[in-house]
Amino acid sequence: MLNTFAHDYLERLAAPVFVAKPRVSGRLASFDGLSMEAVGLSLPVGTVCAVGTGKGAVEAEVIGFRNGRTLLMNLGGPAPLLPNAPVRPIGRQEQSGAGEAEVGAALLGRVIDGAGKPIDGLGPIRGAHYWPLGGKLQSPLDRGRVREPMDVGVRAINGLLTIGQGQRVGIMAGSGVGKSVLLGMIVRAAQADVAVVGLIGERSREVSDFLETNIHGAARQRSVVVAVPANHSPVLRIRGALRATAIAEAFRDEGKRVLLIMDSLTRVAHAGREIGLALGEPASARGYPPSAIAMLPGLIERAGTCVHSGGSITAIYTVLADGDDGNDPVVDSARSILDGHIVLSRALAERGIYPAIDVGPSVSRVMTDIAGKQHVHAARVLRRHLATYEENRDLVLMGAYRAGADPAIDAAIAAHGAVLEYIRQDADSIVSLDAAIEELVGVFGDG
Repeated sequence: MLNTFAHDYLERLAAPVFVAKPRVSGRLASFDGLSMEAVGLSLPVGTVCAVGTGKGAVEAEVIGFRNGRTLLMNLGGPAPLLPNAPVRPIGRQEQSGAGEAEVGAALLGRVIDGAGKPIDGLGPIRGAHYWPLGGKLQSPLDRGRVREPMDVGVRAINGLLTIGQGQRVGIMAGSGVGKSVLLGMIVRAAQADVAVVGLIGERSREVSDFLETNIHGAARQRSVVVAVPANHSPVLRIRGALRATAIAEAFRDEGKRVLLIMDSLTRVAHAGREIGLALGEPASARGYPPSAIAMLPGLIERAGTCVHSGGSITAIYTVLADGDDGNDPVVDSARSILDGHIVLSRALAERGIYPAIDVGPSVSRVMTDIAGKQHVHAARVLRRHLATYEENRDLVLMGAYRAGADPAIDAAIAAHGAVLEYIRQDADSIVSLDAAIEELVGVFGDG
């Protein structure tokens, strides 16, 4: 018996069989400060590599291939690289070859960059598991319908543009009209189990401002922030958007209600434009290569509900309309993919009406499925009064309209003050869904 025990014990102590694996490595053939070309290297797109040795090494991501060479994009800043510098895959990519994101409850309350590294000074992230950076392809039949409303705390959205759990919505406006402030109002009040915030391509100052003013206290502990400012590599900006979406997908797979905020979708498209042009793609609409616009559906379609887990991702994207152009390629493409869009008006902002939601061109494509008949009727009455007033605004202001000439215009003029008061809301106030509906039906329900 003693011999048997000794034999089993020695068997457990025996070293595992060592299997030698070749170390994949290549050499740097060209580098122009952003894009690189490597030879002797065969890796899938999305793999992160270390280029160079020692303190002068930088990280780069494989973005394509050309004439037998591997194309990479620099993920860092200026690099003191020399010709024929070694190029090799790093981290988990060395074993799997595919891009993966750290996900799970270990990320709650943390702030990370586009590469998944913590930037909040709270130490390394431990206990996370992994999810494909590009997501898992789902059948259309795996997506459930949007059936339940989500309270976002903004009266005009709750009442006139009701958002459902699992809906994808865009906030579209030019610069300086109040997109970020409206996002902050939504994040503070939204009823969700987890909030994932992607601050992609925006100003570095906005990251700390957003954390201190919009995500603090209990809200911070149920939030994950992915911050990739505008001065970071375009590849990191795209990876930041993919990472935020992957984190949200993993929480949805656990059956949670997730609020995904991305500010902004346009900066993601700008990063795609930089990469596409670096790869030699022809510029088409407004300088965007085809791949930059084609990337948006793949990102947006990952949000939504899941019939298997019961979880949902309610996604809200900001879309910057360059030059206040509503027909900008990114705006037009996003509008065709999303389940609704909220348009902010510079004219309303200049008149001091915040949030400057232009109700006319804004729409929620699922509102009729999740709102009651009285609610929908009252919202249509408000819209009708607002549209009638705007059509005849010049006549009314010039005094060319005579009261009593048209009952519809008379009603619109009488209701205009109430309409503006319904839209207007202080940035630090919260109006619940029930309160917004009650006020809307009470004022406009008999129209």
